[in-house]
Amino acid sequence: MSVTCQSVSKTIRRSPVLTNISLTMESGAVYGLQGKNGSGKTMLMKLLCGLIRPSSGWVEIDGQRLWRDISFPPSVGALLENPAFVPGATGFKNLEIINALADTPVSKDDIRATLRQVGLDDNDPRPYRKFSLGMKQRLGIAAAIMGFPRLVVLDEPTNALDIDGVLLMREICTQLKAHGCLVLLSCHDSEELHLLSDFIFSIKEGKITGAQQKTAGGEWIDMEEKSI
Repeated sequence: MSVTCQSVSKTIRRSPVLTNISLTMESGAVYGLQGKNGSGKTMLMKLLCGLIRPSSGWVEIDGQRLWRDISFPPSVGALLENPAFVPGATGFKNLEIINALADTPVSKDDIRATLRQVGLDDNDPRPYRKFSLGMKQRLGIAAAIMGFPRLVVLDEPTNALDIDGVLLMREICTQLKAHGCLVLLSCHDSEELHLLSDFIFSIKEGKITGAQQKTAGGEWIDMEEKSI
């Protein structure tokens, strides 16, 4: 999968939220977004998921323009702000509900495997409302990665996770890359973001202010503007 943003801007109530964003991302890699709260990270993620339209510019996925040729990316999983789960349903049942709405549903065995992949008990009888914050976050990650969608968007996936959960998130990113997924994530912990990512875009006040790439030796180098 290839995702390209060209001169993308978004204005809300006459205030610029994103300004002239141009970047290209390819499958089989993890791309990190680095920036403070309100910098535009979540807005860019929602835009790439097809949830909002840009005020100007365009987004192209595998040669197809969002909002012109296609309404949404053809295969996307996302963890965004406050995911909506059924409070009285188990983790398994919640994923079953989401799976029933998918273009390419997975099997019940795959749902159970996804729960185990994020460190949850696939036979846990407790309803979602009794989950801890960390368990809720793990379920949100599970919903996003179920079936290994080609585009995975994760907004602050390590929030509320304990150290075991953070280590598991690193494994999940490796697994997603091995399946050829394109992963875009944000993380307030700069050190963790650099561990998880292959490329990092810095964003400030809605503008891309820099881009870095991890070398085979694990060092970070600045990317030339023409390659962003």
